[in-house]
Amino acid sequence: MVSEVGSTTGKRRAWRWIAAGLAALLLAGGGAAWYGGFFHAHHAGEEAAGEQYTCGMHPWIITDKPGDCPICGMKLTKIVKQPGASKAPPAAPRAATTQAKSEADDFFADVDKQAKGGAPPRGERKLLFYRNPMNAMVTSPTPAKDEMGMDYVPVYADEAVAPGAGSGAEGLATVRVAEDVLQRSGVQTAPAVRATADRTIRTVGIVVPDETRVRRVQTKVAGWIERLYVNFTGQYVTAGQPLAAIYSPELLSTQEEYLRAKKTAEQFMASPDPQVRSIGEDLVRSAHRRLELYDVPQSFIAALEKKGTPQKAVTLVAPFAGFVTVKGVSEGQKVEPGMELFTLADLSKVWIEASLYEYEAGAAAVGKQATLTLSQQPGLALTGKVTFVSPVLSPESRTLTVRFEFPNPGLVLKPQMYVDVSLALAASSGVVVPDAALMDTGLRTVVFVETAPGSFEPRVVVVGVRGNGVAEIISGLRAGELVAVKANFLLDSESRLRAAIERMTTGKDGAK
Repeated sequence: MVSEVGSTTGKRRAWRWIAAGLAALLLAGGGAAWYGGFFHAHHAGEEAAGEQYTCGMHPWIITDKPGDCPICGMKLTKIVKQPGASKAPPAAPRAATTQAKSEADDFFADVDKQAKGGAPPRGERKLLFYRNPMNAMVTSPTPAKDEMGMDYVPVYADEAVAPGAGSGAEGLATVRVAEDVLQRSGVQTAPAVRATADRTIRTVGIVVPDETRVRRVQTKVAGWIERLYVNFTGQYVTAGQPLAAIYSPELLSTQEEYLRAKKTAEQFMASPDPQVRSIGEDLVRSAHRRLELYDVPQSFIAALEKKGTPQKAVTLVAPFAGFVTVKGVSEGQKVEPGMELFTLADLSKVWIEASLYEYEAGAAAVGKQATLTLSQQPGLALTGKVTFVSPVLSPESRTLTVRFEFPNPGLVLKPQMYVDVSLALAASSGVVVPDAALMDTGLRTVVFVETAPGSFEPRVVVVGVRGNGVAEIISGLRAGELVAVKANFLLDSESRLRAAIERMTTGKDGAK
């Protein structure tokens, strides 16, 4: 928001700023030549007189004498004229610049009249002091120039904020703007309403196998692999499917012991003594249990009882269905007790491990529902839940590891694949405003409330849930009040300026 400019000196300062801004834009888009042409025409009489000098940083500064730039202090450089260049000044740039200056004068004239009922005649305004155009805290009792050659801006008594007309935001003051200036500045308002605000946390996770569905197949005896039924990593096996046939002298002797125990039990069964028959049953039960502890399948034990002869190799089977993620043996290889033969993983359900930042960690709780999406399958959305929240924060990344569990239909989720996970926060009902209305300084959050047509009061608010373009206001604002949602940074600049002027005129902070 443009401050009131109450004097011809203020207008000249504003015009200089506009000229500097236009020149910077023209330089960025190749317009330096345009501006150079205009000011070259402006100094046509000086060009006829002889050599000319200009500033490399401010090409509109042209003089017929060497020296320093009045803006940046750089040494002026001589203008080298191109052979055959026309000395006639271009008419179009001069006309356009004259029009721009006229429009700027009209605009600042409107700003001078933005007070209600119009500003009093210039002769009746009470001059307080002059301030630095770049720093309102630097003042002078008499006209002066800053280090860049810009004129100090006069401050009049009717420009200061009246005592008691401040705001609840320290360092800010209420801003009053005429309707036509308000429209040209682009300030827009929106009402604070009672609604529900929610927020969704989005993060990237990595697919890993469910550790509760991973099983290692190991041998508990020494022996040799006679035959492999699973020949490569990644092969899918079903529960009970043969994995490998192993020859072990220990397993062979255990089979023979079991068969002898069965024959002995059959002989004891003919005894009339119940205790003798019980001893035979205990021998069979003990030998059978020993085979089970060696992970000999029940189907193999049943075949052993049927045939009545020990088998050289014992076939090991898969404990459940899954994919072979590790194949640790080959045919003919000797194995030792505890050696890993295979690792099987059931991928019908998988884990997603993701990291949340510290300020998001409070949203993660075991059992909270989450949604998973895949970039390679835009239409797919899976629903899962949080199953684990790490109790320790990572000191390197300052993030918290959260684990989700998701179903894996069609095995679309592959281990080590990256996926997008969304975690919805609990919705909160209350006063809600567009997120664009908030001006967050880090220490506080301010909104500009339109208390009357053209009058904006800065107000500190406490913000709750923010997300989906809206923000919940816990305190500082009521439903139905209008807040600035566009160009509010202009209001903030004007508010700070007026508060600074008030402090200088009253000697105290106008906003408590």
